[in-house]
Amino acid sequence: MATNAYFRNYDNFNEQNLIDDLVIESIKMYGVDVKYLSGKFNNVDDVFNEDDTPLYDEMYGFEVYVKNVDGFEGEGDFLSKFGLQIRDQVTFTVAIRTFERYVTRKDTEKVRPRENDIIWLPLNQKMYRITYVEHEAVFYQSGKLQTYDIKCELMEFSNERFDTGRYEIDHYFDDIKSTTDVVQTLEDVANNDPIAQNFEFEKLADDILDFSEVDPFSENLSIEDS
Repeated sequence: MATNAYFRNYDNFNEQNLIDDLVIESIKMYGVDVKYLSGKFNNVDDVFNEDDTPLYDEMYGFEVYVKNVDGFEGEGDFLSKFGLQIRDQVTFTVAIRTFERYVTRKDTEKVRPRENDIIWLPLNQKMYRITYVEHEAVFYQSGKLQTYDIKCELMEFSNERFDTGRYEIDHYFDDIKSTTDVVQTLEDVANNDPIAQNFEFEKLADDILDFSEVDPFSENLSIEDS
């Protein structure tokens, strides 16, 4: 059997465009403006598949809808063996046509939001890293997709570089930045990071580990033939 040829529910372009317009208008009414920071990864480690010093130098602005109406999701704030961790997560919804208008038209290679890119939320002055982009959150209304659901988590800084031309973004992490031209020794780490304890750990280790002793782990071990 086949569907009725007189009811074309999934290829009516006029209705698809109407739903697109309604979605975009709704996000403009109830959403917030954000900045989308696109990164460049030029020194990717083939083993760990990551870049130690990515550069975020492209910024685009558009409106999104904050899907978490009751607050941030995720594990929240908790104490672990690594100290206080904040695991706030949030989902932003952006219209596909909106993303294409403000991003894809300027860079044709960016056809959708990408994982590891960053969203700056001016509402609370924080950065969120994109972890996953869901393109089928609303399933084919009239045979077409209208939105992306951008799942993000609060960014943990690891010496990423920013050159967007916007001061509050480019200098957001200046207080905790530890670049190689500033930090050369453990003392420099302690001076640059007020909560770092590397130097204290190193001094305590000197009283416990003595590599001058003759043991299997000694750096000065020498075995002579008898």
